[in-house]
Amino acid sequence: MMKRFKNVYLVCFFALLLVGCSFGRKASGWMAQNGKIKVLSTTAQVGDLVQGVGGERIDGWVLIQGELDPHSYEMVKGDGERFARADVIFYNGLGLEHGASVSAALREEPRAMAVGDQILKGAPELTLYKGAVIDPHVWMDISLWSRGIDPIVLKLSKIDPEGSAYYQARGEALKKQMELVHREILAQLQAIPASKRYLVTSHDAFHYFTRSYLAEGAEE
Repeated sequence: MMKRFKNVYLVCFFALLLVGCSFGRKASGWMAQNGKIKVLSTTAQVGDLVQGVGGERIDGWVLIQGELDPHSYEMVKGDGERFARADVIFYNGLGLEHGASVSAALREEPRAMAVGDQILKGAPELTLYKGAVIDPHVWMDISLWSRGIDPIVLKLSKIDPEGSAYYQARGEALKKQMELVHREILAQLQAIPASKRYLVTSHDAFHYFTRSYLAEGAEE
């Protein structure tokens, strides 16, 4: 049983951190010209998905790093310059980044795209709500989060037409990779008897995860 839970933990960790992000780098390095597309992502989850598509043709930076809360994050010194430096900005949307200064900057920025909004625009029947408010934590369902790949491919291809085939190929490979991880998590968690399948958490961010992997009758 311990081995099973260890495997689930490792798969979940891999799924949520697909390719790594910009932690440990200096912002000044990202600001410097290097011939690559400068991509600013608000969260690590968004940044990982974008980097998985963009690969070596992009230079990504994550705005909200470490233990900072994306729900309440406010712009700090240097963030305005990062917004200005970026060729494109990707964010979760669905109300996740609702700090006043960040949400205002994103609303006013024509280069910005909300990945979560694009996902649920294409699959509104999969939207979950907390009361009357959309639950923004869509990355907790890997199969749902992978629907953000195509919009990212299209956005990067518009900015960098020469890289279109590259982005499409990486996007398709990433979809397959995420589908495999999704199926493995689902199989392992569904193998646990329903009467013993509990999730204890201090944050109400796991509704998509619960529906996709823990609920009785969850299917591949």
